[in-house]
Amino acid sequence: MRSAVGRLALIVSLLVPVYFMAAALGVKFGLWPWQFGLGVLVVKAGLPVLIVSIILALVALVLALVRAPRRGWPAALIALLIPALAVGYLASVRAKSADIPPIHDVATDTVDPPQFSPAVIAARQAVDANPVASMSAPLSSQAAYQGPRFSKLAGRSLGEVGRRGYPGVRPLQLAVPPAAAYAAALAEAKASGWELVSQNPDGGTIEATAETFWFGFKDDVVVRIRPGAAGSTVDVRSTSRVGLSDLGANAARIEAYLAGLDKRAPKASAS
Repeated sequence: MRSAVGRLALIVSLLVPVYFMAAALGVKFGLWPWQFGLGVLVVKAGLPVLIVSIILALVALVLALVRAPRRGWPAALIALLIPALAVGYLASVRAKSADIPPIHDVATDTVDPPQFSPAVIAARQAVDANPVASMSAPLSSQAAYQGPRFSKLAGRSLGEVGRRGYPGVRPLQLAVPPAAAYAAALAEAKASGWELVSQNPDGGTIEATAETFWFGFKDDVVVRIRPGAAGSTVDVRSTSRVGLSDLGANAARIEAYLAGLDKRAPKASAS
């Protein structure tokens, strides 16, 4: 009986990662909507699944150690560690989310942010995506931010919340002409794995779609290159199609892209 319980606990624990991967990949490949995959399978049912796995592993570990011969405890310990680590990861994500602003639209320039083309706006509307809001409008003017949960943000604009939450997201200054900066920006967008939507060298804009690996969430990105004091100024805006908070994904994407572009862009020759 002890061996059977130990084997069952190990099998259940090994299936825990499979469960979460299936929940995410099911969304990515269109087997079910993200509200079910993330909202139900992960958020609502995820913790109960982990608790059941932990309890079963604890029972197996106690049965293995309570009397001689004490066999099977290593497998029971492994069965306990797997869901315990998962709970720790979920706890860290939750703690991190408490310090992240509940927004999904981030830009380097919140006063004059890059704008998406009508074609991208239409594509977002076709899939009932988050509306692209004004960076200067109060968050309370958006339907998603109604209620006491967001009372502290009521008087702040989307741009202000983004600036405070992500002070490192700022325009990139390049000491090269806009044409050279545009070529480097386009190359970096391709290297980032984004799906290019539009290229406008004359207007200095690049539009692309970035997709997350697990859930396949799509975020729209627009890059803008304009003449700057030292050569060129590069601005980026990244906006999620679904979800209220992006858990910092858009800001991280922008920072990674600009860091790569800064390395990729040609350097001004010394005079």
